[in-house]
Amino acid sequence: MKHVLIPTKLNAVAKEILEDRDMTVIQEPDGDLLELAQQYPETEALIVRSNKVSQEVIDAFPKLRLIVRAGSGYNTIDTKYARRQKIDVMNTPGANANAVAEEVIALILAYCRHVCPADRSVREGLWEKKKFMGRELAEKTVGIVGLGNIGQLVARRLEGFDVKVLGYDPLLSNRRAEELGIGLVSLPELFSRSDYVTLHVPETDETRGMVNKDLLSLMKPGAVLVNCARAGVVVEDDIRAVKAEKNIGFVNDVYPSDAAGDKSVADIADVMLPHLGASTVEANTNAARRAAEQLVAYAERGVTKFVVNKQVPDDLDVAYQELAYDIALLARHYLGTHTRVRRIECSFYGELKRFAKWFLSPIVAGISADFDALSEPQEAEDYLNDRKVDFEVRDTDSEKGYGNSITIDLLEGEELIRQVSVRGTITEGKLMVSRINNFEDLYFDPRGASLIVVYEDRPGVLAKITGAVADSGINIDDIRAPHEHSGSRSLAVLKTNRRVAEEMVSRIKTEVGAEVVFSVSIP
Repeated sequence: MKHVLIPTKLNAVAKEILEDRDMTVIQEPDGDLLELAQQYPETEALIVRSNKVSQEVIDAFPKLRLIVRAGSGYNTIDTKYARRQKIDVMNTPGANANAVAEEVIALILAYCRHVCPADRSVREGLWEKKKFMGRELAEKTVGIVGLGNIGQLVARRLEGFDVKVLGYDPLLSNRRAEELGIGLVSLPELFSRSDYVTLHVPETDETRGMVNKDLLSLMKPGAVLVNCARAGVVVEDDIRAVKAEKNIGFVNDVYPSDAAGDKSVADIADVMLPHLGASTVEANTNAARRAAEQLVAYAERGVTKFVVNKQVPDDLDVAYQELAYDIALLARHYLGTHTRVRRIECSFYGELKRFAKWFLSPIVAGISADFDALSEPQEAEDYLNDRKVDFEVRDTDSEKGYGNSITIDLLEGEELIRQVSVRGTITEGKLMVSRINNFEDLYFDPRGASLIVVYEDRPGVLAKITGAVADSGINIDDIRAPHEHSGSRSLAVLKTNRRVAEEMVSRIKTEVGAEVVFSVSIP
């Protein structure tokens, strides 16, 4: 790999490192990718920042083998199409983390001390000291949603401010939280107790719109929401409504599109920045150096640790990775998405045993919404290690006759308070859940919308459940309702034409005294 194109304003250290390895490097900071493809058709590797690398762009580079995103987020790159074209995509996770963490502190302080409006006032010749009476951060409570690299650094940067730090991260152990000085709480408790809430989760199907009226309405009057994560994590109209009622503050650095023009949050944001989280000299340098070093390691030694769209072995059917994700997600919802998973135990039967490591990323992604299923297995392992979540692949007995199947057990809490076990397989090309705990022979497709209820068996309960679903105007496509072989409980699995709303889930739980009840929708 000799020809590298950098179509962005990246620190010169990347070009220097690559040229020291006898690579030809072209850096065009403001170039159009399609035009650059015509000028430099020999390009084998791209290093980009926020450049949009679409299917059209990928097709325009006939010799392209690698795309490196100098930064963590790679939603601007069509990773799936790149994979189909046998092009690897890398990112440089953590390179920008400190820059974003420091920005969070800057935004909170700017809000507390009215830095922006006070600056404008003084420049206009005014002297409005009473108008800009501020607040101190000391002795307040800061809630951090998402305790990955950035969230943990925010906690560390807050140490000198004499604040109480609360955190929410379903996979972070109590032991690791104690080391960080963070009190782990549920998401509703975090929003209700915090004076400042800062968001550090990616935008995924699970997190999109997670900060809605239900959570925002729990905030104290005058509390502040900080969003340096992704725009889609919050529901703008819900912020608007709660802000009018409780006068909550809102500071923001992220938008649906990184471009000039009117911003839809302008009327509710107290402080707005043009997505400057990673825009520091140091972050740019770190990302540039990491991108170049990873490219060299890839080209010279075949190191693929940071490839985010890594292809599975040719003889592994990717449908089994999808199965692993689906049953992990189902198990996660069974325990509750706000509970903390302490341990993951897996069994892989049949031919799947030799592919165990390739299931780790989809399993972690099913359990934690802030982990990407396309990540490399080592990243998944590092992710679990950082949160002190134990992971075990159990020995399996081929004599059991389970064929090619997967069992995933999740154990909750430090003292193994609760656990769930789910087994799945593929039958006639269809993904199937065959067992949940002691309920055998289920064989239902986890895809689509499902309502799952565990209850003490007695006459009339199933009728109440189906009646409640019908009251919601939801059609029931299929029902599985087995009894425990040894016990007095029953399980109802209802496949529905759309997801049952949480209000109806709560009603069913109350009416039938359900031990477990949840709705889930798996694409």
